[in-house]
Amino acid sequence: MSVLAIDAGTTGVTALVVTPDGAIVARGYQEFPQHFPQPGWVEHSPEEIWAATLAATHQAVASYDGPLTALGITNQRETVLLWDRETLGSPRRAIVWQDRRTTAICDRLREAGHEPRVTEVTGLRLDPYFSATKLAWIAEHEPHTWSLVQAGRYAIGTVESYLVARMTRGVWHVTDVSNACRTLLLDLAAGDWSDEMCGLFGVPRDALPELVPNWGAPMVTDPRTFLGLELPIAGLAGDQQSALFGQTCFEAGDAKCTYGTGSFVLTNTGSTIERSDAGLLSTAAWRSPAGELTYALEGAIFVTGAAVQWLRDGLQIVGSAAETDAIASTVPDSGDVVFVPALTGLGAPYWDPKARGTIVGITRGTTRAHLIRATLEAIAFEVRDVLETMPALSSLRVDGGAAANDLLCQLQADQLGVTVTRPKQVETTGLGAAFLAGLGTGVWSSTDDLRATWSVDREFAPAASRDAADAAYSRWRDAVERSRGWAQA
Repeated sequence: MSVLAIDAGTTGVTALVVTPDGAIVARGYQEFPQHFPQPGWVEHSPEEIWAATLAATHQAVASYDGPLTALGITNQRETVLLWDRETLGSPRRAIVWQDRRTTAICDRLREAGHEPRVTEVTGLRLDPYFSATKLAWIAEHEPHTWSLVQAGRYAIGTVESYLVARMTRGVWHVTDVSNACRTLLLDLAAGDWSDEMCGLFGVPRDALPELVPNWGAPMVTDPRTFLGLELPIAGLAGDQQSALFGQTCFEAGDAKCTYGTGSFVLTNTGSTIERSDAGLLSTAAWRSPAGELTYALEGAIFVTGAAVQWLRDGLQIVGSAAETDAIASTVPDSGDVVFVPALTGLGAPYWDPKARGTIVGITRGTTRAHLIRATLEAIAFEVRDVLETMPALSSLRVDGGAAANDLLCQLQADQLGVTVTRPKQVETTGLGAAFLAGLGTGVWSSTDDLRATWSVDREFAPAASRDAADAAYSRWRDAVERSRGWAQA
């Protein structure tokens, strides 16, 4: 009765085997390359994502000798891929959610007065983050490729759509509302593709995937393609909605923060679409097989864990992300160093694609420990930026890889002034995909069954004085203003 979950993230793919008690009993992981053709551009090779998916799944399945009931998939959102409907080969690399090349397109649409209507229909903003602007860029700059989209030869999709197509040998071209609502092409209230938005961005509707429920859909993997496995693909969700589900945030008002490549704060708003004037996004959380839609309010932060990865791979001042806790703890504070990790612009609540990474306050006494601690502090500050625009919380559930960092969790509690709760299982993105697939195949009969599997690992109560926390936050806000509008295009 165990469930296989695939978490196709931004820097790698994780495969998990989850038992009915919510335990992860097998795991595989495979990174894949990041491609940066120009400053501000970020791409992935679809074939490298697929190869990483197979490798991670093989690792997990090889270390588990029991039966598997179903498969759930969760994925990096907003990243767009094209593939040949017959050969499944891709004519170009995927344009990643972090990519900023469509800034001029967004500016042009905004200047033409389209943003209010876009926000009304989709719940989103005109920002390079979202998928439709990337498709408009391909149409504008690669007309031959786009002509084959218009002719019906190439399919359009996000990462889960591509993986389902590969796993089923092209039989299924599907997505779900949690991914579709991030494209700028979904009518959020109707839960269906918007002809109006497709027309605005020039995207042919028949190139888009079919919308299916988040759990219980009828796709089945083809064993000839997918490692000999024949499993129902019974759960689909974008990574942040999957983490909300994995944290068992099933009631309106439940909130979580996931620390991943970026960080994402989501609050369940039930059957109501909540609108924000403070830079938050209205988004779909999930849709049941009966068609019931659940919505969420989201604060999207583009770079948090990716800043730690930059310390490791770019500056090479840490050997692994796990080292940051111990190194940063060797100093009592950041020595007044503030790092704004706007490496791909700023997301909520600023929405400034022209912001760039900024480090201020460096002196002769600054060490790598100070910079590492400033990076962890930046993550806590960014999350506070978002939560300052939301209704007050009494506590916050956290997950994702960086949630294992005790210092970060304590810094977060100090900044928010509320208890930060870390579950025993912090891989809640993959866990949510397993929960969805298991719910769709009877491994769990209800959300109450799922809630019973969730347990607390540790709670972090605020320890710093409010005056000290607020003073540090004030310096952060000053540094953010210095980072804004830096890029010329």
